[in-house]
Amino acid sequence: MKKETIHPAKALTGTLELPGDKSISHRYAMLAALAEGASELRHFAAARDCHSTLGCMKSLGADVKVDGSTVKITGRGLRGLKSSWRTLDAENSGTTIRLLSGILSGQDFTTRITGDASLQKRPMKRVVTPLLQMGAEIQARDGNFPPLEIRGGHLHGIHYDMPMASAQVKSAVLLAGLYASGETLVTEPAKTRDHSELALELFGARVEKRGRTVAIQGMADGPGKGALQPKSLDVPGDISSAVFFIAAASLLPESNLFIANVGLNPTRSAILDFFQAMGASLTVLNLQSAQGELVGDLSVKGAPLKGGHIFGELVPLLIDELPMLAALGPFTEEGIEIRDAAELRLKESDRIAALAENLRKMGAKVEELPDGLRVEGRHSGRVHGAEIAPRGDHRIAMAFAVAGLAAEGDTVIHDADCAAVSYPQFFDELRRLAGA
Repeated sequence: MKKETIHPAKALTGTLELPGDKSISHRYAMLAALAEGASELRHFAAARDCHSTLGCMKSLGADVKVDGSTVKITGRGLRGLKSSWRTLDAENSGTTIRLLSGILSGQDFTTRITGDASLQKRPMKRVVTPLLQMGAEIQARDGNFPPLEIRGGHLHGIHYDMPMASAQVKSAVLLAGLYASGETLVTEPAKTRDHSELALELFGARVEKRGRTVAIQGMADGPGKGALQPKSLDVPGDISSAVFFIAAASLLPESNLFIANVGLNPTRSAILDFFQAMGASLTVLNLQSAQGELVGDLSVKGAPLKGGHIFGELVPLLIDELPMLAALGPFTEEGIEIRDAAELRLKESDRIAALAENLRKMGAKVEELPDGLRVEGRHSGRVHGAEIAPRGDHRIAMAFAVAGLAAEGDTVIHDADCAAVSYPQFFDELRRLAGA
């Protein structure tokens, strides 16, 4: 396993071009495979997770060609996917297995899909429950975990009132809704990212938003039968990856960082509001709309951070960014408190436990809570370098690499290769911008 040593730094300076957004790349790849004809997806995510999606779509019969960051997919139409003779492998990607479960529920064949040891511990019942209600037949280990065996059926539309906010569950139901008779509706208890709704509309599905309810018309069968249209699209830069560099530039007082072409979807940009509320010197430039998604540039300078509290409806909007915010806690004036985030225990690792363990290694004072963390601010003492065990979790590895830049002495990130799940070039870019 690869180790990365992080040395203290004074500044992050220069220009950064982020890899393509992971959430959008997953969705574009799946819908391109269901469209009739050839799509071209430029600036496709470099993340290993998104290439797991490409591998699954290829196994299901789509023609997939990858040339650098450009992906060309010739779709087979809503009813054109083929049964895979082998079990589909989502590897470490929860997005792949959950969203694809919605698509597979509408097929007239049986598919097995699994993932790596980490993914096989992540709960799937939340997705399986509504898909069963729509008419699919799904078997899961202990009723909740991969591998999943999905026998598609004649699906019917439902109105699913989600018990918890989850963009992945919402997306799986909407994708299954393409194959259902009539209308499928999903009501969410709190707003989550809406990339699926935007992408479905972009490819030609009939989607309607009614407050916190999203409705989709079935397209695969019956009198309203239709086809998804192939598209030529550019994927914006990944805001969840930008967060690590915003945090690093904010921590280091002499920083002057320009981040180009960032996706600024309003359901994702709450993190920018939170940084600004903490006192970050963060400016959005050149904001424009592209293919239904907002895109812009970010300018970040070093600035002292106050800290803050994250709870309630803010949690699902910041769920991917919480590890970085927690790791910032000991460098802020007031510390960071995270509540209502028990979902963090069900990610690639138990992120609450991993954050508490590694923050303590660096000398921070942390209270681990059932649904979050309380991390004391800089008044509790200096933070020092440490040996970090990310538990195979990309966001833990990257968050503590950033913390290491502002700590006293060197920080060693073990199993650093896990960052490639979302950002293969992360450590190279961090070193370049820190002048290391």
